[in-house]
Amino acid sequence: MSEAVLGDLTGWQLLLLSLAAVWAGAINAVVGSGTLVTFPTLVAIGVPPVSATMSNAVGLVTGGVSGTWGYRRELRGQGARAARLVPMSVLGALLGAFLLLHLPATTFETVVPVLVVLAIVLVLLQPRLQARTRRRLERRLAVSGAAAPGSLEGTGASPGPGRTGQVVLLVVTFLIGVYGGYFTAAQGILLVGAHGALLVEPIQRLNAMKNLLSLVVNVVAAAAYVVVGFDRIVWEAVLVIAVGSLLGGLLGASVGRRLPSAVLRATIVVLGVVALVALVVR
Repeated sequence: MSEAVLGDLTGWQLLLLSLAAVWAGAINAVVGSGTLVTFPTLVAIGVPPVSATMSNAVGLVTGGVSGTWGYRRELRGQGARAARLVPMSVLGALLGAFLLLHLPATTFETVVPVLVVLAIVLVLLQPRLQARTRRRLERRLAVSGAAAPGSLEGTGASPGPGRTGQVVLLVVTFLIGVYGGYFTAAQGILLVGAHGALLVEPIQRLNAMKNLLSLVVNVVAAAAYVVVGFDRIVWEAVLVIAVGSLLGGLLGASVGRRLPSAVLRATIVVLGVVALVALVVR
């Protein structure tokens, strides 16, 4: 089987890929590791790895759209932050797509599991890290006279980090964008873990921003693949994944938005561990 042509999918292959796409779209909306479902499925039905990566990225764009739309309420009030972070994701995704097309597939394989472990730890420690960040912000605001000590506690206020924190946030978002443009799997877990350690935000709002930034990365990477590797993309598979992930994204957003913060955090950790195992044994 060539990288350019898959041929006609059998009925069972279509069904298997469709189910995988729905599940991937749902997981991406809630956590962000759906690639670990559709990518091995594509490889299992005979698509070469690089073609599978490209076809998967293009097909999952629709799921990213539906997942982001489903979390649109949680994105309200984050416009200024998105305006700063989206360009970093775009630049990172462009570099990541370039690396995929020019570097051996094994380059990041030793790094990816370490990043996923770090993200899982950050998600677990998020409440403690955010409490520490909140106290630091309160002290900074109190010194400037903008707020009294303890005034943010229980108010839901979400001031941004200081200058150093802003720089770290931009750099981290760029680096995760590079990773996402290269492989995409588990980038959502990385985003929630890293952003949760730097921002005082409820996890649902972090998840909403994760969906937006993941969508941006996927769109940029997919566009790059279409331009540079059009003949290596399996369009039959792309269509199946696009339809399935669109439905899955709507389903995942509907369920994810209703999960209590503790349950959502536990879900992210559990699926993060599953993603880690899949990355190690694949």
